[in-house]
Amino acid sequence: MQLEDLFSVVKTRFNSDSGDEPKRSKTNIPKGLLFKCPRCSNNTFMEDFVANGKVCPRCNYHSRLSARERLDITIDKESFEEFDRDMVSKNPIDFPDYEEKQAALREKTGLKDAVLTGRAKIRGEEIVIIVMDSNYMMASMGSVVGEKISRAFEYATEAGLPVVAFTASGGARMQEGIVSLMQMAKTSGAVGRHSAAGLLYITVMTDPTTGGVTASFASLGDIIIAEPKVLIGFAGRRVIEGTIKQRLPDDFQSAEFMLKNGFVDMIVERKRVRRTIAHLLKLHKPQEGGAFK
Repeated sequence: MQLEDLFSVVKTRFNSDSGDEPKRSKTNIPKGLLFKCPRCSNNTFMEDFVANGKVCPRCNYHSRLSARERLDITIDKESFEEFDRDMVSKNPIDFPDYEEKQAALREKTGLKDAVLTGRAKIRGEEIVIIVMDSNYMMASMGSVVGEKISRAFEYATEAGLPVVAFTASGGARMQEGIVSLMQMAKTSGAVGRHSAAGLLYITVMTDPTTGGVTASFASLGDIIIAEPKVLIGFAGRRVIEGTIKQRLPDDFQSAEFMLKNGFVDMIVERKRVRRTIAHLLKLHKPQEGGAFK
């Protein structure tokens, strides 16, 4: 018997619903009913997974959140006043199909670009908040993302408010070329002026925070928080290993590695992030005259 014939017989028997073979029913699981963890492969009812802050109950895997989802679990209800709501990107280097891709993403995500900025409150404490959304071109930093972040810091400086930034990005946006790279200097300058005014800046690094975002405003926080086991870095592992001709540690660029080596100040689980930020804001309340302790 040829191999193809044998496979055909086995397949027929497996799918048979007649004769002496036991019937095998196919279970049709409705799409979206379960969440399968990419780390431990555990299946959880989506309703329970969402109720748990999109964190796997078995291995504590912190799934990515949209900007709106992050706002919902972080700030006080109905306290968000969005900045620059209608700002959209141009196509500065005439990158092919860039405008069409942007239009499709705006329709899909409901966002104008990869970041939301605005004024809000966390447990009554007023802040300026920045939230990046990896669903929009991997939250790459183009001209609009850089401009909105810079304006948010400038507003916070004028208003004497602390800034809380949730970072998640693949880095600079290649579709905007050098214009994208210029956002690193622009955002860093805005952070510098905010810091010179004696104001507090808290960064919360989520998965992943990489590239030009890590190399600019994301790493300039007075206090840097990370969610567990998130990816934090600049270049990729293979690029670095190829450059230095050395094997890197297995946990290289993880939040835990960054904490051990002093790049991150604390690792905080998602369910405790809101409480932790509120505590830090109260701890660094401005003294008379506007400067933070």
